[in-house]
Amino acid sequence: MTELKTECRLILAPMQGLVDPVMRDLLTRIGGFDECVSEFVRITHTVHSRPTWLKHVPEITNGNKTYAGVPCVVQLLGSDADNMAVNALEAVRFGADKIDLNFGCPAPTVNKHKGGAVLLKEPELIFHIVKTLRERLPDHIPLTGKMRLGYEDKTLALECAAAIAEGGACGLTVHARTKVEGYEPPAHWDWVRKIRESVAVPVTANGDVFTLQDYLDIKQVSGCDSIMLGRGAVMRPDLARQIKQHERGEQAEEAGFDEVMDWIRLFFDLCLQKEANNKYPIARLKQWLGMMKRVYPEADTLFERIRTVKDTEGIQAVLAV
Repeated sequence: MTELKTECRLILAPMQGLVDPVMRDLLTRIGGFDECVSEFVRITHTVHSRPTWLKHVPEITNGNKTYAGVPCVVQLLGSDADNMAVNALEAVRFGADKIDLNFGCPAPTVNKHKGGAVLLKEPELIFHIVKTLRERLPDHIPLTGKMRLGYEDKTLALECAAAIAEGGACGLTVHARTKVEGYEPPAHWDWVRKIRESVAVPVTANGDVFTLQDYLDIKQVSGCDSIMLGRGAVMRPDLARQIKQHERGEQAEEAGFDEVMDWIRLFFDLCLQKEANNKYPIARLKQWLGMMKRVYPEADTLFERIRTVKDTEGIQAVLAV
């Protein structure tokens, strides 16, 4: 019998302040992604209104899909299980159809207020949060979680993964570093395999996938067929498309900078559509070029040309050339 090849699944990571609705829109238009996850919606003592949910996840009004039709998951961050459940139910009432829980954010301000990766010190609390939401959400709403390998070390990695899975999550994404390790290489893909082999839910591997070869390597080491792309997909906007070309048995073709320039112009236009009367479009473009210049020398040249430009008309004039 011919062995059936498992289809790869590519997910766009929920990077706070980087993969916002506009970046999700752009990258999913370029192609290759099967799903994306919103930046986290912070849950403290309040219950968010519909405008707040739509500000963070405007895809809710489009059937939870980006402009290109890629499903978008609503992500929550917090430690108050009861209020997280109340807010999750509100998100569902407004149209959300899948909820993801953030146990991986390394930001000090978030961790200081008992959110994100700091919870990896308390597997029992993680279990309580996941279990509470799973019990209160309608059965048809999938609940997933994302974690790092720990806070300071990896001693509780398997226990935290078990807490998420046994709490009732139907899937788990693992960023293969601790909070303290931040984004410093290497990502410990072998630990993702250990976690995958220890839980009974599907595991998505995340961390240091910047090229097609990195994708092939993380799949082999982790044993996962579901991969989350983060910074690599921002720096190389066609990375997911290249991966899907390879998986289909086609020649993976890297985009030339002429095509990248088309994406840059579209991105700036989308930023202007979102917020035209403040610094947002220019700041976001400079942020993106600052990352892409590590891959494309032309992006570095463009960044230098717009670095001191402070008005949208000036930026548009540069991009039109």
